[in-house]
Amino acid sequence: MDTKKIKGIVLAASASGSGKTTITLGLLAALTRKGIDTSAFKIGPDFIDPGLHGEITGQPGRNLDGWMLDRDTNLEIFSRGAAGAGMAVVEGVMGLYDGFSGASEAGSTAQMAKWLGLPVLLVVDAGRMARSFAALVKGFVEFDPKVRFCGVVANNTGSPAHIRYLAEAMADVPEIALLGAIPKDAAAGIPERHLGLFTAEDKVISEQRIHALVDLVSKHIDLDGLITGLDEIPLKQTTDHLRPEPAVRVAVARDPAFCFYYQDNLELLEENGCEIVFFSPLNDADLPKHIHGIYLGGGYPELYAKTLSENLSMCRALQAAVRSDMPVYAECGGFMYLCKSLENQNGRIFEMAGVFGFHTVMAKQLCALGYRQIRFLENTHLGPADTVVRGHEFHYSFIRDPKSDQASRDVYETADRAGKNRTAPGWMTNQCLGSYVHLHFRSQPQTGRNFATACAAFQNKRKNLHETP
Repeated sequence: MDTKKIKGIVLAASASGSGKTTITLGLLAALTRKGIDTSAFKIGPDFIDPGLHGEITGQPGRNLDGWMLDRDTNLEIFSRGAAGAGMAVVEGVMGLYDGFSGASEAGSTAQMAKWLGLPVLLVVDAGRMARSFAALVKGFVEFDPKVRFCGVVANNTGSPAHIRYLAEAMADVPEIALLGAIPKDAAAGIPERHLGLFTAEDKVISEQRIHALVDLVSKHIDLDGLITGLDEIPLKQTTDHLRPEPAVRVAVARDPAFCFYYQDNLELLEENGCEIVFFSPLNDADLPKHIHGIYLGGGYPELYAKTLSENLSMCRALQAAVRSDMPVYAECGGFMYLCKSLENQNGRIFEMAGVFGFHTVMAKQLCALGYRQIRFLENTHLGPADTVVRGHEFHYSFIRDPKSDQASRDVYETADRAGKNRTAPGWMTNQCLGSYVHLHFRSQPQTGRNFATACAAFQNKRKNLHETP
């Protein structure tokens, strides 16, 4: 069988806040408008960017991560995600060489670019720079000779004279081409709020915005020159994940309040015989029929707390599901929804589903951020005791009194990426597991099989009860 080949780039920046997300979205929009099937990836644990990528390309955005996932797993995710495309665009994280420490490339965009064998398109904020721009670019190009570059884009440029200065300065860095200069008044960005950009579920990727993104790239970046200059790379041969006939149905919350999921988490469940059935805690009066498990992801429950609180029938349905010992997994925003109440930043308290007895409170500052390694202290429906799974924690809320729920028990032993103990519990009640930590299932692929097995056991238990005379 012929090896599939593809063109691709890693879009990186000299520093965070340089505009790489907007330029990534512009490239995706312009490539898609050209009729090029494009797959998109995001390095790091971010949920919002992959969702925006998918809205533009029509294909699920996927996460690559140098800490949660090993090299082979990243290569497999990339190869499977890019298999049906003609072009791959990988959005980096932080600055190109920024990783877990100043002494190593571990966790950096540069490391991932080398793993994937893709060249880097470097984005540099050129505001308040002229000839210094070329010096900075030269330093990035020479810092690691194993990182390949396909060009540089100057962002936040001023007058035509400013752009001319940049082009003149870049004549002294002939090893990398200046492929574009984007003016500082280019209005194509995505609006932001406390956890980052607005999400795809907020419908910010309108036809008008897509047109603006295409216009941004077509006017200010030499897209044809970029594509022509790229070499094709072979994709890693991957094992076909034949999805079995669904044996169980898993209800997954998906609406503007709950939209943070790793695409690979959902696909891993499907690969193990789970049929994914989406539902909306905001809009649906009840859970989907004939389900055997529930997955509540993260999102923005605090922005929709009034609507969630008023949907009493959904709250009762979730309580009944947990009482019946249905396997339920909830993370971050989904966990907050299953708690007794949520207090917003204005001090207003809303009753939530009440599965856990905790009261969560929105803070005005970040409460937790970082990678987490979890070891299960007892058997759970994601794995037996001592199973290790990796994930990420990022939230602006906290539990007012962690001892307020005597019926739940903490089943997580948590460490950060440096191996230091952290307080990030995983609370268990019946067969319901909730935590602030987002787990990446492919960091421990048995989690998908374990959850599917638990759902099947619940299905059989319920079937046997119904058959008992």
